[in-house]
Amino acid sequence: MLTLPFAIPALAALLAYACPSGRWRPWLLPLAATAHLAAVAVLLADPAALSGPGLGWLAATSGPSLGWLGLDPPGKIVLLTVSVLFFCCALYAPGYLRLREDRPNRMFVTGLLTLLATMSLIAVSQHVGLTWVAIEATTLGSGTLIYFNRTPQALEATWKYLLICSVGIALALLGTFFLGFAAVLGGSPDSLLIADLVRTAGQHSKPWLNAAFVTLLVGYGTKMGLAPMHSWKPDAYGEAPGIVGALLAGGLTSCSFLAILRIVKVMGAAGRGGFAAALLVGMGLFSMAVAAVFMVRQKDYKRMLAYSSVEHMGILVLGIGLGGAGIFGAMLHLINNALTKGVLFLSSGNIHRAYGSKSTDEVSGALVRLPASAALFLAGFIAITGSPPFGPFVSEFTILKAAFETQRFAVGGAFLVLLLTVFIGMGSTVLAVVQGRPQAPAPPKVPPDGTPPAGPPVFRDTIQTVLPIVLLMALVLMLGLYLPPPLNRLLEDAAAYLENRP
Repeated sequence: MLTLPFAIPALAALLAYACPSGRWRPWLLPLAATAHLAAVAVLLADPAALSGPGLGWLAATSGPSLGWLGLDPPGKIVLLTVSVLFFCCALYAPGYLRLREDRPNRMFVTGLLTLLATMSLIAVSQHVGLTWVAIEATTLGSGTLIYFNRTPQALEATWKYLLICSVGIALALLGTFFLGFAAVLGGSPDSLLIADLVRTAGQHSKPWLNAAFVTLLVGYGTKMGLAPMHSWKPDAYGEAPGIVGALLAGGLTSCSFLAILRIVKVMGAAGRGGFAAALLVGMGLFSMAVAAVFMVRQKDYKRMLAYSSVEHMGILVLGIGLGGAGIFGAMLHLINNALTKGVLFLSSGNIHRAYGSKSTDEVSGALVRLPASAALFLAGFIAITGSPPFGPFVSEFTILKAAFETQRFAVGGAFLVLLLTVFIGMGSTVLAVVQGRPQAPAPPKVPPDGTPPAGPPVFRDTIQTVLPIVLLMALVLMLGLYLPPPLNRLLEDAAAYLENRP
């Protein structure tokens, strides 16, 4: 059963590549996403599917431990989040690709399904080396998605993404070697399974374990987009289609965060939790500060969303670093951030499609031209900045409460100031986009032969390009008003797991 979240999209990716029809190929996305979500629901609802022979073919090589494949509590949350986000994006994709008939969609659809497969593999991986391979595969597979528009700016963004993330993943590989060396020096079994590393953590070489954590944090933090390793994000998110930005900001970053969480688990079991927490708190506040600086007076609303992602990656690691209720808040915020980023990136993609520009100098009055998309974009801004009654308010308040409960008043005060700065900076850009009157489009150029020019059709909101965003927004609102008991149990289990509590 644990192979299904990877096998379903991987098989669908092969079918998409082999499918000769560019018209019917995009419909493989919602079909595969529905099957994937159903498989994830079965895995989470049936504990028997996560034990015994269900551990998959890789488990045979692992001896008495959980095996190479398994679902730990944080992995369950990430897998569920990725599946729900991809499902909504997959519903959006056919309507979007119908508007982009000028671009072949074979590699785009195949790339999206491959990205889902590799993200799912990260969630179910219980081996540090396999996790590294899966994260590296996401880097290679998502490059074609960023380059979909095939502009010089998209090419530059793709190369920057590949080069910077490749450096980060190389550092993560070095950190993996350090982690294995720390275990070997301590006389532990020669294993990189998370269960084995946690069980023997007390024997590990502490200097090498510290070096491994720092290197892995920088390596996987690059893929998350933590400052100062975030420089690929503004270009990649700015040039990629909205659906790709949603999956990168809400899905791929969550998977990279999961890799860090599992190393935090090892550090806590080894008695080095304080060392890890100090680094996480410092890097979290620094990421928020960098994002706040670049969001003030930001005119490019898609780059603004990239810096918002940098901010929220900082919030995630800050919550984990604070411990206690902060861990619960961070895991809840992972879900809230992913869903809200889906709202923002998909709605901003609609706005960009209608105006052909990402700058507030040329985009205004979106509420008049695209009332549904603009209203959702505005609602997404209110939600992502931690305003009630939406989900991010609950998770951010929980993290703030953890800071004050642990008497870290300076951290809590800095957190509040940075949230306020981001709200002001982001608000000025969003309001400039949605308010005012739409600017008249530039008149088309008349060809020398005098024939009437054929301009592109005017983009309008449709059910296919709006309904998936409404679904995401409804989930964000629900998580602000009501936390379903099964989800609450998943979050509590994840917090207990990361704190090494029974």
